[in-house]
Amino acid sequence: MTPETIETLFTRGDGQFVFARWGRPIAPVVFGVDDATLEVVKGALEAVTALAGHKMAETDPELGSNLMMFFFNDWAELLDVPGMDRLVPDLAPLVERLTGIEANQYRFFRFDATGGIKACFVFLRMDKHLSEVPAQTLALSQIVQSYLLWSDTAFQDQSPLAVAGDKTILRPDVAGLIRAAYDPVLPGAATDVSHALRLFARMQAQESPS
Repeated sequence: MTPETIETLFTRGDGQFVFARWGRPIAPVVFGVDDATLEVVKGALEAVTALAGHKMAETDPELGSNLMMFFFNDWAELLDVPGMDRLVPDLAPLVERLTGIEANQYRFFRFDATGGIKACFVFLRMDKHLSEVPAQTLALSQIVQSYLLWSDTAFQDQSPLAVAGDKTILRPDVAGLIRAAYDPVLPGAATDVSHALRLFARMQAQESPS
């Protein structure tokens, strides 16, 4: 992975470079799945958390849960969830827009005073396409995309995942980037493209023999 590739992964469609990682332990909650799927999501979250060297918690002191994942069949269902309009601003127009473009997923982030991620809300409309995706693949993909503030175009052309035998795994280059992004020597948020060079340097340091 080159510095230019890293820069692209955090450069939004409007040309702005924005990087952010979680600035607090992740306290997750998942709605709309059975126990078996819940265990798969939990396993994916634990795996990425261990990779990043980050932490999980039972509760967040400010929000209770700060990573909320919702699985449902129709965007309109969100309008009936008590308090959802307080979590997501302009909920009704958003639901109308997502319905109009037939979107099947949406992520909304909140940030702390330093620019680090303090909350993420993941919405998955289980249409025909998502329903055909194996639970392990879907869970790992969503956790990876929730662990950093990637560009809105980051994985349009290539998935962050790869297939190894009969298993779906995180691509080694993406895994290395996540590990570098959570290196404590780096800031938790950045808007200067030079941060891509710093991430690249940390990835190179990881790969170098000690």
